[in-house]
Amino acid sequence: MSHPGPSAIAAEIAEFQARAARALALLAANPAPALATSPREAVLRDGKATLYRYAASGRPAKRTPLLIAFALVNRPTVLDLEPDRSLIRRLVGLGHEVYLIDWGTPDRGDREVGIADYVLGPLHRAVLHVTERAGRPDLLGVCQGGTLSLLYAALEPTRLRRLVTMVTPVDFQTPDNLLSAWARGIDVDALVAAFGNVPGALLNYTFQSLMPFRLTLQKYLALVDDADRPDRLATFLRMEQWVRDSPDQAGRAFAEFVRWFYQENRLVRGGLVLDGRPVDLGRIRVPVLNVIASGDHIVPPAASRALASLVGGRCDELVFDCGHIGIYVSGRASVVPAGISRWLSGRGSGRTPAKG
Repeated sequence: MSHPGPSAIAAEIAEFQARAARALALLAANPAPALATSPREAVLRDGKATLYRYAASGRPAKRTPLLIAFALVNRPTVLDLEPDRSLIRRLVGLGHEVYLIDWGTPDRGDREVGIADYVLGPLHRAVLHVTERAGRPDLLGVCQGGTLSLLYAALEPTRLRRLVTMVTPVDFQTPDNLLSAWARGIDVDALVAAFGNVPGALLNYTFQSLMPFRLTLQKYLALVDDADRPDRLATFLRMEQWVRDSPDQAGRAFAEFVRWFYQENRLVRGGLVLDGRPVDLGRIRVPVLNVIASGDHIVPPAASRALASLVGGRCDELVFDCGHIGIYVSGRASVVPAGISRWLSGRGSGRTPAKG
């Protein structure tokens, strides 16, 4: 087997450097592109939280409104990253009237805001508002927002029509869960005592350290390959904006989430109480769809699949061949909202994996 000579290697390095220079020049010359451009209106202000409505644009419009609850640790703008990569825009185009909770940004006065305050506060009032305006909703909980949605559905089982959980952790102590291994080793009380609210930048660093090659070096190498693709460079800029726009976390809520779920695994083992009310996932008897990303390194598939044995009613499953973030924004992500829409319309169910 022949190997390239010094001149060939030098030429390849020079080409790489030239492409890198072009990519960096294009990035520097272009302003940051806008995120979350789908038309919407704010229909409820609730402290720091805002409830947005996206009017259905497809035909025929679905009768049941769809409320989306995203994670606390990131902005929901990734669900509407750009027109061609937008979970929300596709759901709207399929005829769904979509509502979205934006939790806002905690400040120093929110240090003592806990998980119960989010679940029985803005989330509960959003459900009541949507119900009054458009009827009892379906609820789509995404990642950590899916965990919060499970808590709500267990405490208020008659308020929803159906529940969709998407890349949602349920069993927080599966062997392949790198984030869990980190979270179980930290002293959350000391962390909150030191910071008050936990800095979003600290959490970003933690997520990136779980898979440093994929989440740092690899993406910049891919950027060089896209040096002559302005559209892909714009997508890269949007993703970088989203990754770096991570809100600080209310100290008490962060400590409770880490302790109750990662360290004590209470959704599986039991013993979780919110505002004096026991949380039992067995009380969830509305139809449930569990959407899983097969390549997820933040919420491994096994962490989500535990849900089927815990809820009290039917739990269907859709599996897509992508990662935790790719399920919203990758080229395969276009099939995800279609699969959710089919299930909500009663045309799709069962445990057959759906490959994106």
